[in-house]
Amino acid sequence: MIPVNEPLIGKKEIDYVTDCLRTGWVSSAGTYIERFEKEWAAYCGRKYGIAVSNGTVALELALSVLDLPEKSEIILPSFTIVSCLEAVLRNNLTPVLVDCDPRTYCMQIDDVKSKITTRTRAIMPVHIYGHPVNMGEIISLAGVHNLKIIEDAAEAHGAECLIDGLWRRCGSFGDVSCFSFYANKNITTGEGGMVLTDDAHLAEKLQSRRNLCFGARERFLHDDRGWNFRMTNLQAAIGCAQLENIDGFIQRKIEMAVRYNDGLRNLPLQLPYIEPWAKSTVWMYAVLLEDRVPFDAAEFARRLQDRDVQTRPFFLGMHEQPVYHGMGLFRETRCPVTEKIARRGLYLPSGQAITDGQIETVIKSLLNVFKNP
Repeated sequence: MIPVNEPLIGKKEIDYVTDCLRTGWVSSAGTYIERFEKEWAAYCGRKYGIAVSNGTVALELALSVLDLPEKSEIILPSFTIVSCLEAVLRNNLTPVLVDCDPRTYCMQIDDVKSKITTRTRAIMPVHIYGHPVNMGEIISLAGVHNLKIIEDAAEAHGAECLIDGLWRRCGSFGDVSCFSFYANKNITTGEGGMVLTDDAHLAEKLQSRRNLCFGARERFLHDDRGWNFRMTNLQAAIGCAQLENIDGFIQRKIEMAVRYNDGLRNLPLQLPYIEPWAKSTVWMYAVLLEDRVPFDAAEFARRLQDRDVQTRPFFLGMHEQPVYHGMGLFRETRCPVTEKIARRGLYLPSGQAITDGQIETVIKSLLNVFKNP
């Protein structure tokens, strides 16, 4: 079976983790955490990095420090992972969902514009499968309406967006930016995440709240509420080693996409699209069945599974989730693009450890699916 994702772990990762074990700095303090925070922030063009235990809590923590009024409306895409919506709800805020673009799968800017009300306080752009949201438009809207921006860059390590003639990396936009370093990301710490900001006051609050708001002078005197959202020095050691190779990792993703494009271009599939203002890392190689294909993504995945190719489905939109309908949310919400692609899309094996031979096998398997349906 060719796995949908497998991380690439090298000697440097093992050496750094071994160093942690030898020194005894294995928990939530140590030189690797400090280094990883500093180097990742610098890579993304930010001043401050606050490492946390995963990307989900990065979003929750980031929203918490903005201190938005209770029930404030936050605009975010329906086509995303549940973590985004849960971060909004867990901060007692109101999610407002928008549909996605049919080519990039990122949030529709016109839909964002139509959903802004007097209660809107923030926008959460989510970069999807390595392709950036049009951040120039988002920044402009936020400026006009005095909105905060919580950037979810969990799927876009190293991706770039053209703003005012300059290329800027994802993670450099808005009040706070959030990353995940899960095992399938462009760089990994196994689990783990980070919040980035240029605001010293926000950085101080983020650092305190991720660490139970221990007092600066009296440790067990608490002036605020926080969480244990800490990353370990062991995880950060892996991250430091991975970051040293990020340019190679991203180049490999682009090479994978070129190979897949060359092999699949004649099939009834929509292949990854890149806007001229974007530099996508094609984090996951996502394909969409054209309307003329008589089966859906679930059947497509079954047929590939029978040929020893593992895949993953697209997100099911947040507006279609039973748990939120049970809470009285989104029952009247419709996002037709999200609904369509959720049923017609999946992504192919795209991990760092995949070989050229495995990519060719995947391509042959797809050709066989459509030749012998």
